[in-house]
Amino acid sequence: MTGRQGVRAGVLVPFVLVTVIWGSTWLVIKDQIVAVPLEWTIVWRFALAALAMCALARLRGESLRLPDGCQRIAVLVGLTQFCANYQLVYQSEHILTSGLVAVFYGLLVLPNALLSRIFLGTRVSRGFIAGSLVAVAGIALLLVHEAHMAPAGAMVGKGIALSVLGLMAASCANVIQAAPAARKAQMVPLLAWAMIWGTLIDVALALVVAGPPVMDWRPSYLGGIAYLAILGSVVTFPLYFHLIRELGAARAAYTGVATPVFAMALSTLFEGYRWTALAVAGSVLALLGVLLALRAREG
Repeated sequence: MTGRQGVRAGVLVPFVLVTVIWGSTWLVIKDQIVAVPLEWTIVWRFALAALAMCALARLRGESLRLPDGCQRIAVLVGLTQFCANYQLVYQSEHILTSGLVAVFYGLLVLPNALLSRIFLGTRVSRGFIAGSLVAVAGIALLLVHEAHMAPAGAMVGKGIALSVLGLMAASCANVIQAAPAARKAQMVPLLAWAMIWGTLIDVALALVVAGPPVMDWRPSYLGGIAYLAILGSVVTFPLYFHLIRELGAARAAYTGVATPVFAMALSTLFEGYRWTALAVAGSVLALLGVLLALRAREG
């Protein structure tokens, strides 16, 4: 394998894995917020994920001691990614269908590109902008389709507002991870500490909002927690933040464009999702935009 092919594989494989795994998590999350207050569900997910991430760091022979200044980065990522983002995602899934929330997160590329330009001075090529516009057009069609499919009386406006806030929180975490200061730390130890801090903040919030801890001992719930913690967090977040460091926050966000298309494919199998001409057109445009943007070099 040549060096160039190695680089492509080093980007393509994480991209596909993140898309496939995160595309499946939307179905699991829906069950997780039925019997247990969502605040405690998030605590259980990231408490387990933090422990597993620490174990992964040790298995890789990496010290959990962070370089000077990186502990503050971990706190910020924990607050924005593993607290604010997920609290808002789970809240929005109380109101909207999982497909609509997944589709909405496909727009992550927009704030990522904007914040990267403002705070990191990242330049993007015309090809990237063109691909972005095509992908956003596809996501817009999917968003319209999902909104039409929403149950009558659903508080779509509130759900979208929660999704917008969650989107911005996730984008802030992405850009923080892409900053030069974050690159001083090894990725897995930094993520382990970010999850620890995020879990501690989640615990404080859960105690205030939902009261004493609540657990659901159904095998399906416990299996869902394990799936979201290990595959949906410990496996995917190192891969995703690897993409951020390799591609930049803007282009890494294209996993969020491909993810809802895969999520809807799973929904077809397990939830009887019905494809319309609008949904097909949106999916085709979204994936075409991904290909165009990823082929364009950042200028």
